[in-house]
Amino acid sequence: MIEKKQVEHVAELAKLSFSDAELDHFTSQLDEIMKMVDQLDEVDTTGVEPTTHVGDLVNVFRKDEAKPGTPRKELMENVPEEQDGLIKVPAIIDEGEDE
Repeated sequence: MIEKKQVEHVAELAKLSFSDAELDHFTSQLDEIMKMVDQLDEVDTTGVEPTTHVGDLVNVFRKDEAKPGTPRKELMENVPEEQDGLIKVPAIIDEGEDE
């Protein structure tokens, strides 16, 4: 059985503060959860294989293979402004000017 003092201790460790009513409520909820866990522990799972997914999932990722990149000329077709083969953007670094 979960006791209010245990809930207070965990709340203190988590740097949380609760009113007495909230502590009573959480204590009751946690006690019910622990009873459900105990009930699950009573189920005989002998011969039942552990599962991590309910469906038959297969690795859906592609193989990690090196492929040639998109040619620079093709990429630069969508750039609003370029200079010396690079994308030109507005400066965002303050040069130390006084305001």
